[in-house]
Amino acid sequence: MSETTIAARPPEPDFSAVTTEELRAYRDAENRFRASSAARTILGEPDTGAAIVWQEVALPGRDLPVRVYRPAPTGDDEAAARTDLPLVVHVHGGGFVGTAVQCDWTNSHLAAGLPALVVSVEHRLLAPDSPLANAADDGWDVLQYVVRHAAQWGVDPARAAVFGESCGALICALTAIRAREAGLELKAQVLVNPVVDVTETMFDYPSIAEYAYNPTRALPQLRLIQRFAVPPGADTSAVSPLYADDLSGLAPALVVVPTQDAVADHGRRYAERLQAAGTSARLTEYPGARHAFLTLPGVEPQAEAAQAEILAFLRAALPK
Repeated sequence: MSETTIAARPPEPDFSAVTTEELRAYRDAENRFRASSAARTILGEPDTGAAIVWQEVALPGRDLPVRVYRPAPTGDDEAAARTDLPLVVHVHGGGFVGTAVQCDWTNSHLAAGLPALVVSVEHRLLAPDSPLANAADDGWDVLQYVVRHAAQWGVDPARAAVFGESCGALICALTAIRAREAGLELKAQVLVNPVVDVTETMFDYPSIAEYAYNPTRALPQLRLIQRFAVPPGADTSAVSPLYADDLSGLAPALVVVPTQDAVADHGRRYAERLQAAGTSARLTEYPGARHAFLTLPGVEPQAEAAQAEILAFLRAALPK
């Protein structure tokens, strides 16, 4: 995959009436914009201390692109210090739209600052023919693959964490649960403005009512995500971490919640459930910040503070 240097941002369609063809055209155009140099003014410039490349991971039945961030070589310490890096598997947000490139600012700073190998999953996006279970499998399968091939990737499999935003945070929360069940020990999970409920109660939260259409038109997009999340008749709770039967014994969590966000109460409730189950969970709220603020350092003044908190949290969880 490659980035486009110039692209115009498309207008949002009417998500309540959009056809499948219109949605595909919109997300292709939107992702071209997010991967363009024009978007850097709002998405931020990558840290020059990290090298960024696309790679493909051969998974069962599919080859999946991942965007890999590695500390840039620094001379004499390159061979000694870059072979057992901690691993951070990242999952971008967006649900039915989005690309790993939109998170270059965040992930490059993590790779350079920890330092760590950050692998960002270009997961299958939600669509009528691609339910949330597909994206959840992508996140989990990439984590397993890199851990199994740790020497090839230059990582220490005993120091691994997951990190995601919005729908990507949902995928990471599910991944943390699957890791516990599989006996794969994660050291941390970072969940930023997470969506954790796609059941019939998805919209039954005060923050949904308060921020449904301001500062962004969140509700139509969330309804579209819910519609695509599971096939008709399937169990929505199976892909809703908030309704997991057992949240004990999971990796320590940092839950980051922007307060002017329709899904702010999703994050709050999930942090409460983790804590009630005995899993270490720190909830941090950023007053006045909007959904996806972490990926928008050019327009969201609190993005840098949140980035610094995430870096400190992961540095403590993934010591040398």
